[in-house]
Amino acid sequence: MPTSTDRAAGANDPKRGRRWGDLGKRISSAAILAPLALACLWLGKGPWALLVALGAAGCAAEWAGMNGDEPRRWPVILLPVGMGAVPIVAMAAGAPAALFLAACLAALGYVLFGRDRHALWLVAGFVYVAPAAIAMVRLRHVPLVGRWDMLFLVLIIWSSDIGAYLVGRLVGGPKLAPQISPGKTRSGAIGGLLAAGLVGYGVALWAGGPIAVAHCVLIAVILGAASQIGDLLESGLKRHFGVKDSGRSIPGHGGLLDRLDGMLTAAPVAALVAAAIGEGVLLWQ
Repeated sequence: MPTSTDRAAGANDPKRGRRWGDLGKRISSAAILAPLALACLWLGKGPWALLVALGAAGCAAEWAGMNGDEPRRWPVILLPVGMGAVPIVAMAAGAPAALFLAACLAALGYVLFGRDRHALWLVAGFVYVAPAAIAMVRLRHVPLVGRWDMLFLVLIIWSSDIGAYLVGRLVGGPKLAPQISPGKTRSGAIGGLLAAGLVGYGVALWAGGPIAVAHCVLIAVILGAASQIGDLLESGLKRHFGVKDSGRSIPGHGGLLDRLDGMLTAAPVAALVAAAIGEGVLLWQ
């Protein structure tokens, strides 16, 4: 049996400390941000669209910073300001109008940013963030089912992230994509998908009504996988730009892009699923 000395040594193990070193900050950040997001989601279309607009503007500002630009200076300020306007237009005039606005802003930005490779990377921020922002507003605004569909998506992304974090830290094992993100493991990816399936089914039970279990779990796992792909995509982008975090606004997570990377890929996938099954039908039915 381990002695008290062994236990003390384990507690002081520097590798163990590094493994869980950011857990406290993650919990503190989640305790503040999660209730805010859920409250806006539950209160209605307006508060949710406003929250999405603020998040989109913040992500765009971080994108400009990753590109080495100051987002408050002209013409770079067009990126966060324009991105913040996209979800508002999606709420007021619909997804097609918002997509048209994003395309126009990207074209205008390319001209104003210098029409070179750097300008292309800057306007890529519209391609990266705008579809998710529009999808999040669109999903929430569908009558009758919007609140539940968006809650389903949000909780799946959170559970996938938490499941991957906990299982990856506890089990470890072979790396998932060492050239892109050395910290991620295959065991963590599997744990995240299992958590996504379980939580997705739990949300469906909470909402009530008929549930096709296999279909529900499949959709949840697909969205969880899309979230993990978004995480890897953002890690690859950070490697390209040579930065550790997209920003420093969220303790334990880095920046908004670090926190919302899964949503940026999972939300468009959820919107496509919603379009395929038909408006007014819950994502898991």
